[in-house]
Parts: sequence; structure tokens; C-alpha cells
Amino acid sequence: MKHYRNAALGLALALGAALAPVHAQGTTMSQDQIDARYDAAKKQCDARSGDSKDLCLKQARADKDVAEAQAKAGKQKAEANHDAAKARQDADYDVAKKKCAAMSGDAKDACLAEAKTRYGK
Repeated sequence: MKHYRNAALGLALALGAALAPVHAQGTTMSQDQIDARYDAAKKQCDARSGDSKDLCLKQARADKDVAEAQAKAGKQKAEANHDAAKARQDADYDVAKKKCAAMSGDAKDACLAEAKTRYGK
């Protein structure tokens, strides 16, 4: 019985590492990559039987679910970071325009042109 428990623990650790949702570069996996790892994990389970196979399949599915949730969270975080950067750029442009408004003549025109160039407006 102890042998099965140790084997199950080793399998769970191996599958968890195999289905980790984050690459070494820190980017989340695509759905295709998650599915491919899940399919590979299921194939490893085919060599087993009984409770060991059931545990293996359950662990593979659980790891897939976690990978999908983490990929979704990573996508939402990336979108939030993009929105924050855009808001920051817009705010900086508004401040630059306000500074230019205090100027007059050619200096004001040059200031506004530089602000538009700098902030992509």
C-alpha cells in the first residue's frame, strides 16, 4: 500500500510539473499548449490501471484546469497593464498640454508639437 501512495505522490508531482502553466520566460501558455500537455499526461495514465489510473487522470484534469485558470488570469493582467499604461500616457499628455498653455507664440506651438510627437497624438 505504501508503494502505491509513493507512486501516486511521484506521479502527482511529475504531472504538476509537466502541466505547469507558465513557461520559463514567464509567459502563459496558449490553450493549444495546455491541451497538448493534458493529452500527453493522459497518455501516461494509459499505462496504469485501477485506482492508480483514476488518480492519474484526475490529477491530469486538475492540472489542466489550473493551467487554464492561470492563463486566463495572465491575460487579464496583461490587459490591465496595457490599460494602465495608456491611462498614464494620456495623463502625461494632458499635463504637457497644460504646461504648453502657459506659453505663447512660437514657443507654445513648438511645445504642443513636441508633446504630440512624444505622446503619439
